[in-house]
Amino acid sequence: MTTETPSHGAEALPPRKDLRNLAIIAHVDHGKTTLVDGLFRFTGLLRANQDVPERAMDSQDLERERGITIMAKNTAVEFEGVRIQLVDTPGHADFGGEVERVLGMVDAVLLLVDAVEGVMPQTRFVLGKALAHGLRTILVVNKIDRSEQRAHAVVDEVFDLMVELGASDEQLEFPVVFSSAKAGVAGLDPEGEMKDLRPLLETVLEHAPPPRVDPDGALQFQAVTLGYDDFLGRLVIGRVARGRLRRGATVVRVAEAGAADSFRVTKLFGTRGLDRVELEEALAGDIVMLAGIDSIEIGDTVCDLGQPDPLPRIAIDPPTIRVRFSVNTSPFAGQEGRFLTSRQIGERLRREALGNVSIRVEETDSREVFEVAGRGELQIAVLIETLRREGYEFAVSRPEIIPREIDGRTCEPVEDVLIEVPETYSGAVMEKLATRRGRLVSMDPRGGRMHLHYVVPSRGLFGYRSEFLTDTRGEGVLHRTVRGYEPHAGALAERPVGAIVASEAGRTTPYALFHIQERATLFLGPGVPVYEGQVVGENRRAGDMNVNVCRQKKLTNIRAAGKDEAAVVSPPRALTIESALEWIADDELLEVTPAALRLRKRALAASQRKSSRS
Repeated sequence: MTTETPSHGAEALPPRKDLRNLAIIAHVDHGKTTLVDGLFRFTGLLRANQDVPERAMDSQDLERERGITIMAKNTAVEFEGVRIQLVDTPGHADFGGEVERVLGMVDAVLLLVDAVEGVMPQTRFVLGKALAHGLRTILVVNKIDRSEQRAHAVVDEVFDLMVELGASDEQLEFPVVFSSAKAGVAGLDPEGEMKDLRPLLETVLEHAPPPRVDPDGALQFQAVTLGYDDFLGRLVIGRVARGRLRRGATVVRVAEAGAADSFRVTKLFGTRGLDRVELEEALAGDIVMLAGIDSIEIGDTVCDLGQPDPLPRIAIDPPTIRVRFSVNTSPFAGQEGRFLTSRQIGERLRREALGNVSIRVEETDSREVFEVAGRGELQIAVLIETLRREGYEFAVSRPEIIPREIDGRTCEPVEDVLIEVPETYSGAVMEKLATRRGRLVSMDPRGGRMHLHYVVPSRGLFGYRSEFLTDTRGEGVLHRTVRGYEPHAGALAERPVGAIVASEAGRTTPYALFHIQERATLFLGPGVPVYEGQVVGENRRAGDMNVNVCRQKKLTNIRAAGKDEAAVVSPPRALTIESALEWIADDELLEVTPAALRLRKRALAASQRKSSRS
């Protein structure tokens, strides 16, 4: 956002004492959505016998499957005659654009911090954005019911972080609430008795400032989030900054270039719990959804007809990595997907960029290739998974960083990496990160486990997560978030292992795979169709190896099938979109279809690959 602190003019406006606007911000998995569930139940929005799944605000299939919030969503609860409008924001750094957008709609934030994990990389990111907007913070130390909780130390960590981020004296005087969102209780003393969430809501009413707005001025409403309804069409979500927004009124949309076009507000909605409530009128300070406009972009301002007065545009931190989406050219192209052409893929990507301002889509010299830039591998992976579920078929290149020129020097994105591992494996982790240009910031042993804080170039983390899980025997935990840009750290080592590439088309056989698995980690099992140039496994050594994975066992009248050894094939390594993006090299692609993920060489024929290397 461009407006960073409340203006003095706003201080002179009357407060709306019947309203509070708050965003819930935290690191991933610290309990934001679970806390909203508890507030729903405490305020009576959910019946005691109502069948509502956990994390009710996570409405998308991908959010439920991954257990994370991807899209920011707004809701509202009533407490003692005051409507508290809440915005549940994503906790993963890759979806930080959602956080940056919604902070302009609220007047305070609930900062959730895990009572055991404490301050994490995303805590720094979201808190820094909130402080830059001049917002007051209410600290909620969650998961206080865990036996290893260290609530008081966590409060000190948050205070130190706020000082480091340049918080004002007023912002440093933040109230603290201790809670167990899962149990639906909160209190002001971690050792005291907790019965319900009343102490949290009372703290919100006391310390969250009510919006100071002008309900009688000319209308100003800014589009912050776009949604879609099968019956109503496009929905525009935002906050009424000034004036009144009425259903049926004819208003004007002011775009970035100053162009304006009028439309009629056919429907106007507010929220109450999980329900959408139809409104006749919304006053300044309300967070609402309106329908009736087909063409609108994030940041556009809706004004009274004849009184265009746009708000400052929403500013979002630029993307840090990019990949290239291209038409699928493999021999299996068109067999599993419905949308295959460059026109269909390009239109879908541009439509995604309209509703997600942290993603940028640019066309390249080739009409069949599109460059997509985002915040991180997870954001790109979620986009890929969304498209494949919609029936799209395409290929994706290896992620690469987006460098920037700062003070005449080439700089690259770097990330804060917080690692928690058993002390036994800390040496292997430190050795690997040193080769990836990682810089150790701090080491903190806690009860047999080592907490490491590193600053690592983003490109140095490509492909590291799988190595990390192997080095720590699955017992390590790794969190990362973009820290900023630093001077280029120098060259990094290439992928230390090669690829097992199919040399013939056909179906994989147990006989062929059995003789390969001693020298490779397989990505496919027996009986799977493959084509020439498809990557079927990981070579244990550097360099690619062409193998006929469809080879049959030749039988004679001397060598019978029953007398030969049984071909026992080890289970293959299951590929996910993230692990595949991390693994592929520059000369490889990830083929994505609704039914399968395949790794392949750009040049499928072995003769073409050989000539390109020479």
